[in-house]
Amino acid sequence: MTLFLLILLPFLATPAVFLAARHWTPAATALVPALLFCGFASYGSTVTQLDAIVQYVQWIPSLGISLALRLDGLALIFALLITGIGTAIFLYASAYLPRTWQTPRFFATLNVFMVSMLGAVISDDLLGLIVFWELTSLSSFMLIGYDPTRAECRRSAQQGLLITVAGGLAMLAGVILLGALTGTYRISELLAQGLDARLSASLGTAIVLLIAIGAFSKSAQFPMHSWLANAMVAPTPVSAFLHSATMVKLGVYLLARLNPVLSEIGIWTPLLLTVGSLTMFCATILALRETDLKRILAYTTIVSLGTLITLIGADHPAAAMAMAVFLVVHALYKACLFMVAGIIDHSVGTRDSTILGGLAKAMPITAAIACLASLSMAGIPPLFGFIGKELIYEAALSAPIPHAAFAIAILANACMVVVAGIIALRCFFGSATEVLDRSESTPHDPSVLMWIGPLILALLGLLLGLMPGWIQSLLSSAATSAQGEAVDLQLSLWHGFTPMLALSAVTLAIGTVIYLCWNRLQRRLKAISLIDRWGPDALYDRALEALAKASTWQTALIQTGSLRHYMAMSVGIVAAATLAAAVMNDALALPPLLKSGAGMEQLILPLLLIAASIMVLRSRSFVQGIISAGAVGFGVAVVFLLGGAPDLAFTQFSVEALSVVILLAVIGHMPFRVSDPRSSRQRNRDACIGVMFGLMFIAVLFSVVALPFNEALSDFFREASYPLAHGRNLVNVIIVDFRALDTLGEITVLALAALAAVAVFFSAGGNKPEAPRTGAKQAIIGKTQ
Repeated sequence: MTLFLLILLPFLATPAVFLAARHWTPAATALVPALLFCGFASYGSTVTQLDAIVQYVQWIPSLGISLALRLDGLALIFALLITGIGTAIFLYASAYLPRTWQTPRFFATLNVFMVSMLGAVISDDLLGLIVFWELTSLSSFMLIGYDPTRAECRRSAQQGLLITVAGGLAMLAGVILLGALTGTYRISELLAQGLDARLSASLGTAIVLLIAIGAFSKSAQFPMHSWLANAMVAPTPVSAFLHSATMVKLGVYLLARLNPVLSEIGIWTPLLLTVGSLTMFCATILALRETDLKRILAYTTIVSLGTLITLIGADHPAAAMAMAVFLVVHALYKACLFMVAGIIDHSVGTRDSTILGGLAKAMPITAAIACLASLSMAGIPPLFGFIGKELIYEAALSAPIPHAAFAIAILANACMVVVAGIIALRCFFGSATEVLDRSESTPHDPSVLMWIGPLILALLGLLLGLMPGWIQSLLSSAATSAQGEAVDLQLSLWHGFTPMLALSAVTLAIGTVIYLCWNRLQRRLKAISLIDRWGPDALYDRALEALAKASTWQTALIQTGSLRHYMAMSVGIVAAATLAAAVMNDALALPPLLKSGAGMEQLILPLLLIAASIMVLRSRSFVQGIISAGAVGFGVAVVFLLGGAPDLAFTQFSVEALSVVILLAVIGHMPFRVSDPRSSRQRNRDACIGVMFGLMFIAVLFSVVALPFNEALSDFFREASYPLAHGRNLVNVIIVDFRALDTLGEITVLALAALAAVAVFFSAGGNKPEAPRTGAKQAIIGKTQ
């Protein structure tokens, strides 16, 4: 099966998913991710033993855009995680969610999200990746806002969409810059050719910052991490799938994919190390002050994402190995623990860790799953998480990671130990509280559909810890893709007594101490109101309030209801922008035609036109203004005549003569003299705007005259006028034949305008309206001006 079919067929199957969830059983929808998992798994030996699989078709050839798909070790790891965990989530959700009218829509949207994730990770074209990237944001918005009746769901969905889409726009700008400077949007070509050595430092920095902003927003990095914790209002299947194993790792994937290219730019490593370390530290503090199981797991997810970003920024083979292993480790235990939290909430009716306790007796299967996943999270042998933690410490000792980031990594891993203790020990083996005893809910293990997926993931964490060789070659391929050079990854559970083992023991000890003191620590951290008042979530709300106030102020400033104000702003802004561009491009220089001299009539005529224009502005009556405006029109007709366009000149003469006659005919219905209600300041302002507008047209005219004249079109009309249109007058032939539809359109517009004018005239019913008072006339005229 080709890669295109692995993306296209699941998209086309979305209506079938909707119908299966509506008319049959939602559990059947798990067939889609299960089949996709088998399809991608079939490429495993090819990817690990040979090379990347690349398939593409042309999409928009004129723009150099193609639908290109590329499956290498890194993409295959993500594809297997997305489809494998997706299968577990679909089964889990079929038993977790009640059957309502929203259920079919939920599974259809979940399917669209899964396929969008697959398209993003196997896309070989950066623009195609962005398309799938935004599809994940839109589908995530719908999944987070699954219950639109709850205000918190609507707010969290909006927050996630605004932050990730804003980051996506910045990333789009960075990708366009990167493609324009390198000449390609194909990731494989970028990896092969690298960056141009002539790339300026400022452009390289801009590219890195723009792309990193998009990745940071998607992977919930500081200070854009608040949306992830708030997204926990979504149903648990959404939290387990989107916010642990898949969508939030899309930014990590992008940075890992582009690391071989962008690591050549100096700001890359310090930026990723700084942001990743700050994210780990802040999320650790926030995780320790929460009591809701899902929010605790959400903040530990942010900690893990910060760890992955830091490892990518280290740009070292040991860090690439640790990143690839920890990527899988985290996806397995975190998706499992989220589903465990959902099982507890579904069975007991609460996720408050201060209330829960003693659930192991009533929920033995769930307790076993939680213990296995928590042991992997804490990094305790023989779980796969132990290998991942040792590789992280090996990378910290081998790569040039700052000491502060090293210390934060130890604290972050200790936080994982604390959270593992809260979930496994406190909730399942701690003493039951009185609140829980008085609860109407009876704790119990759920149906098999809810615990089979978490059990498989937990057992995988154990089996991969005991036999890591199963996945070693695939992880080596993924690390090689992220590093840009061959990475020899040798996984084993026991490496002897090493500094990494000592650091793991220190981490376990620190985590144990914090766990024993967690009750008091949590209350003290929760009492720090500064975090609630000035944290990223509060800053987000204040940013929205500031945006609303700025919009109100801007609307009051611009939408004044005055036509004169609108015209002044529009004309002034256009004129200022055009003149600025003309000055920067030296377009105000006189063209050679005017410098070389001309006839006396071509020098006197512009002066007469200027004098007539001034008379229009200075006139105090309609008659004087109309005659002066007519003089300007007649002067323009003379210019056409001297320029060798007699037809156009006579047309202009006719139009001007008719306009003057008509305007003079209706002058009796208007006040003979016109008063100007404007102040001197307003008149001076309008004069400046008028002068700017005139200078703008002069600049445009000079720019056009300065351009080399291409006579190909003139030659065509001259040669084709008689043979094709049987006419020798080029102007008439162009208007009537070559541009017949354009002329017909203009005539149609004029006819419609005339019909509208006639309709307005006859709608008065022939009754002559009472003449308004002079003051009213002047007020109306002044308002129109």
